[in-house]
Amino acid sequence: MTQLVDTYGRGHRDLRVSLTDRCNLRCTYCMPHDFAAWLPSDELLTTDELISIIKVGVSQGIDEIRLTGGEPLLRPDIVEIVSRISAIENPPILSMTTNGLALAKLATPLFDAGLRRINISLDTLDREVFKKMTYRDRLDDVFAGIQAAKDAGLLPVKINAVLLRGINDGEVTSLLDWALAEDLNLRFIEQMPLDAGGIWNRAELITADEIFEQLSSKYKLSPVDYRGSSPAEEFLIDGGPATVGIIGSVSRPFCGACDRIRLTSDGQLRSCLFSMKETDLRGILRSDLSEEEKIEALISKFHVTVKDKLPGHGINDPSFIQPSRPMSAIGG
Repeated sequence: MTQLVDTYGRGHRDLRVSLTDRCNLRCTYCMPHDFAAWLPSDELLTTDELISIIKVGVSQGIDEIRLTGGEPLLRPDIVEIVSRISAIENPPILSMTTNGLALAKLATPLFDAGLRRINISLDTLDREVFKKMTYRDRLDDVFAGIQAAKDAGLLPVKINAVLLRGINDGEVTSLLDWALAEDLNLRFIEQMPLDAGGIWNRAELITADEIFEQLSSKYKLSPVDYRGSSPAEEFLIDGGPATVGIIGSVSRPFCGACDRIRLTSDGQLRSCLFSMKETDLRGILRSDLSEEEKIEALISKFHVTVKDKLPGHGINDPSFIQPSRPMSAIGG
C-alpha cells in the first residue's frame, strides 16, 4: 500500500524519472529545431544520486518507475541505471519511453538488465513527414528499434503518436492498420502545451473526440471496462482482443485518478507535468547532512510534494499558465 497520499485521497505509486533533457530528434511539438538551452551537466543528477532518490521513493510505496527524457537512451550508462534500479530491494516495475533510435543495439541489454515495458514515440509512417516533424531522417532507425524491442521480449510494445493538424492528422487509420499488422499497441496522445517554442494553440488541437471519430470510420470501437489510473482510454477494436488507446490530456483530463509524480534530470520533484512548483532534492543530496539526515529529508520532500498536489492541471481554465520548463526538461 502506498504511503504517498495527497489531500484528495489519491495514492501515488508511479514515479516518472527523466534521465536527460537532451534529445537526438527535434519534434516540432516539443522543441524548436535549433533548440540549445540544455541544462548544464553539473546540474544533472549523477547515477548514484539518482539511485538514492529512487530508493527513497520505493521505500515510500513507489512500485513503478518509468524512465524518460529528453531521450533516455542518450544517457551513456543507461544499462547500468536499469540494472541498479532492478537490484533495489522490492524492485519497482521498470518501463521506458523512448524515440527508439538506439534500441536496435540496446533493447536486449536493457531487457537483460531488468527493463520490462517500453513505449516508443512514432507519429508518422511517412519518411518525408517524419523529416518535417523531427528535422532528422531517422525513420528506419525507429522501425529497427521497434523490431529489436519485440525480439528482446519487451512486450507488448506500445507506440505513442501525437497528431498535428495539417501535418500527420490524415494517418490516423493507417497508423492503426500498421500497428495491428505489427502486433503493436497504439496510443494517440493529444498535443499538450509543453513545447519549448511556445507554439501550442488550443484552437489547432486535434481532440480525443476527433481521433475517435476518425478511427470509428473504419473500426468498431468499444470501451474497455476498467481504466484505473491509466492515462489512456482503451477501446477494443472490432470486439477485441486488440485495443487502441486515446490519451485526452487536454480535452478529457484524467487528473482525478492520477497516481504519478515526476523527477527531473536535475533533481527536482514535481507533482504534475503542469505544476508551477518544484521541490529540490539535488540540494539535499549535495548538502553536508549525514546520510541518515539526507534520507529523512528526502522522505519529507516526497510527502510534501504529494500533499501540495492540486486537484487538476487546469489547462482548460482561463487562468492556466504554461510551465516555464518544456516537456524535454520535465520528462514525459
